[in-house]
Amino acid sequence: MVYVKWAIILIFWGSVAAILHYALPQHDVVRIVNTYEERQELNDWTRMFWASPDDQSANLTNRDVQFIQAVRPSGRVVVYRNEDTGWGWPFYFKFDTANLYTEANDAISTKDDPEWVAVTHYGWRNEFLSVFPNAVSIKPVDGPDARIIPWFNIVFLTVFFALLWAVWVRWRRFREARIDPMLESVEDSYYAAGDAIEERRGRLRRWLDSWKSK
Repeated sequence: MVYVKWAIILIFWGSVAAILHYALPQHDVVRIVNTYEERQELNDWTRMFWASPDDQSANLTNRDVQFIQAVRPSGRVVVYRNEDTGWGWPFYFKFDTANLYTEANDAISTKDDPEWVAVTHYGWRNEFLSVFPNAVSIKPVDGPDARIIPWFNIVFLTVFFALLWAVWVRWRRFREARIDPMLESVEDSYYAAGDAIEERRGRLRRWLDSWKSK
């Protein structure tokens, strides 16, 4: 049971960490090299990684999606999708896909004359599942070594873990004040009942022994 308990705990907190890693904003310093639009097939098991901007597109099996191609300072390539999140999850309330697409086109530069930008995005890149992170905003930076401090993530995680700590402390106090005494009472009653049964068995055994001796 101990292994099952720890397995459940690890699965739960691993799921929480994965959700936070997927949903919280991330920042990449990149050089945009191209933008394009492509029709994507929306499979049932990968649809969760694509935005659903309106009810009409919720049941579509494919739709046109805008993409932004970029290169990191290390030379590694990265591709972002550009979709509105609307009022859905994650709660970025992004409605400016067309504006962001224009900003991305305006920021296109070459290797000889690079223009570096910070792309804020959420999500994962998985080539096997054809999953792309969703770009949320683009801002110019001074160079490839620009440092982006994730203030939102710092504040959010601080508040999140503070709330978890507060809930845990209150739960521990509630358990010590209410649940533990109740369990101890039940346990004492169980042992008391067991002792009473053993005493009755002892009396019955002595009574039977008294008949054997006659």
